[in-house]
Amino acid sequence: METIKSDLIIIGAGLTGLTLAYLLRAQNLQVSIVEARDRLGGRILTSYEDGNAPIEMGATWLGSKHTELNALLQELGLAVFEQILGQKAIYEPISTSPHQLVTLPPNNEPSFRIKGGTSTLIQSLASTLKANQIHLNQVVQSIQALDSGLEVSCSNQVFRAPIVVSTLPPHLLLTRIKLMPELPSSLISLMKQTHTWMGESIKVGLRFAAPFWRKPDSSGTIFSNVGPIPEMYDHADFEDQSYALKGFLNGAYYSMSKADRLKLVLMQLRKYYGKDVEQYLEYEEAVWRTEPFTYAPYEGHVLPHQNNGHRLYHSPYLNGKLFIAGAETAAQFPGYMEGAVRSAQHVYDTIKAQLG
Repeated sequence: METIKSDLIIIGAGLTGLTLAYLLRAQNLQVSIVEARDRLGGRILTSYEDGNAPIEMGATWLGSKHTELNALLQELGLAVFEQILGQKAIYEPISTSPHQLVTLPPNNEPSFRIKGGTSTLIQSLASTLKANQIHLNQVVQSIQALDSGLEVSCSNQVFRAPIVVSTLPPHLLLTRIKLMPELPSSLISLMKQTHTWMGESIKVGLRFAAPFWRKPDSSGTIFSNVGPIPEMYDHADFEDQSYALKGFLNGAYYSMSKADRLKLVLMQLRKYYGKDVEQYLEYEEAVWRTEPFTYAPYEGHVLPHQNNGHRLYHSPYLNGKLFIAGAETAAQFPGYMEGAVRSAQHVYDTIKAQLG
């Protein structure tokens, strides 16, 4: 079995892992990125179809208060554009009453999307790295402490380095990877009860040739207490030349077939838009609960954002050799793209200080 030696190993090629590798370029370190999937991005996943609107199946929005993410986008030359909400929204309060068209209040904190899709951020970060730094299809099975550092064992490769940074959701790290020696019991207990952001989400999108929802008596913004779609939004591209609707499906429907979920989506949208919804070009969905490299079942009930950003994640373990990073660990904006970038910056600053 091949053994690859590096100065630092990053587990996970999502936003945290790729941002950290990007920041480390100036440190003259040999960095290896180990990724279980056959693609980059983790929970950033944009569906592309030639000539049609990109649809975000993962992380989508950012705000002006996400200063570190905005600074990174600017540094990489990536533009953002404001999410269209419109002046009105379709609102469905209860199942026994028809939906309403309500006036939205002024939006003082608009959300933004990345021009070309969120995956352009992943592609831009990856383009700054050397091709041999990234190792796809490498499912990490164990992390073992050695005298010289840590050994990361995968199915067909072994990686060794003095420092390892896991960017996996803490609960996933605990349940999917054997750690030798074990982490402190207080940390293990915390990891068991740390929510994996977006882990239970189902995201759905429909592409259309024209934005029929922009008529005066309609809207692409939907809020429903009835469901199965609780929220949906206008998902046109930056140029406003390709059109889609994108939203969330109630996570309880994860065990259904894609065809049955589509039937539910169309049934709800028909109430608002009539036969126009039958003219969809493609239906896209991502059921994150069925993604083994994102989600693992919890032992007990865990609330959204529970223990995200906990202080125990901010120090390295195994004699300073193992960092537990990732969006869920960030002290500020945990779970969001901003948290992922800030987590990478925190680890980078700590490692840089160690190197002197």
